Amino acid sequence: MTIHLPGPGGTTRAYEPRAEPLSPTPGAPFTSRVVFSAAHVVADPYADVTPDGPAAVDWDATLAFRRHLWSHGLGVAEAMDTAQRGMGLDWAGAAELIRRSAAEAKAVGGRIACGVGTDQLSVTEIGYPYGLDEVRAAYEEQLAVCEESGAQAILMASRALCAVAKGPQDYLEVYGHLLRQSAEPVILHWLGPMFDPALEGYWGSTDLDAATRTFLDVIAAHPDKVDGIKVSLLDAQREIDLRRKLPDGVRCYTGDDFHYPELIAGDDRGFSHALLGIFDPLGPLAAAAVRTLDTGDVPGFRALLDPTVELSRHLFQTPTRYYKTGVVLLAWLAGHQSHFTMVGGLQSARSLPHLARAYELADGLGLFPDPALAESRMKHLLSVYGAAR
Repeated sequence: MTIHLPGPGGTTRAYEPRAEPLSPTPGAPFTSRVVFSAAHVVADPYADVTPDGPAAVDWDATLAFRRHLWSHGLGVAEAMDTAQRGMGLDWAGAAELIRRSAAEAKAVGGRIACGVGTDQLSVTEIGYPYGLDEVRAAYEEQLAVCEESGAQAILMASRALCAVAKGPQDYLEVYGHLLRQSAEPVILHWLGPMFDPALEGYWGSTDLDAATRTFLDVIAAHPDKVDGIKVSLLDAQREIDLRRKLPDGVRCYTGDDFHYPELIAGDDRGFSHALLGIFDPLGPLAAAAVRTLDTGDVPGFRALLDPTVELSRHLFQTPTRYYKTGVVLLAWLAGHQSHFTMVGGLQSARSLPHLARAYELADGLGLFPDPALAESRMKHLLSVYGAAR
């Protein structure tokens, strides 16, 4: 059957959905790379909420999606920005998400790492009225919740720290304090301002070379407490240069949703592991690609993963932080949840032509287990917008 999809300027185009999906099968964990998918949360569509109120989460559907990722051998990066952390999900909701997901991971034997930040410190009309002591204490509270759950910690970039730090020394002091007390090695997270404008100038400088030096100084002072770094700057060469400077034993987890195939494949001087939001919708296909890489078949890995970059670049186009809308759309179309509703009402953050193109690209990749269901749901969405034909 033909579906008429809206395009720019009020145009429409006829699209013939594919009849058969790809059929990647679940499997064991990978051997050549450590791979996490940052996972989205499923909203409760029946909750009586407001856009700026606490999130109402459908816990059953949210945990079922994590079991889906684990079944394909992927680790879950929990309570990260993909889960709308700081964009609809507050710290109370994130803490509950960490506890529930960590318990589920233990029950099924899944790998999990959880975001630790400072988002219980609210911004006010005058900004962040805090000092370094309050930022440190906020990190400590969240680190305790993560460690008590049994999950690995990901020290997320902090809006509050970015606002109150006076220079690189403040970052060295705060991160050094946290790393000294962490029970197990953590993942450090450098999230660029394209994902969160409030993080402009993180590590004490808007000069990325200077910021990189501070980042490396933090790691060099505590290499035994750093499992790895997640870099989300959408700059492949900068990531390559950075990973070549890491101490032995410290992994680089790419967070580059534009260049992940070549960064994961690597070169004769190393490679990146992965912690990616795009692996939420790509989970089974990404898993099949990494298993191909496990056999040493780099061309086979690239043949599977390279065609997905167009979809990823589409979902993560400017303003990049709204990529979550496309991720949740694809989860709904794929049958992982019963609705296209997001916490904070963020389903409205992308245009209908953007969503239609996301459907078309995902369908072309064979990402939908039931293409007919995806087509039907897309037609329903078009009808809601008054665009059905």
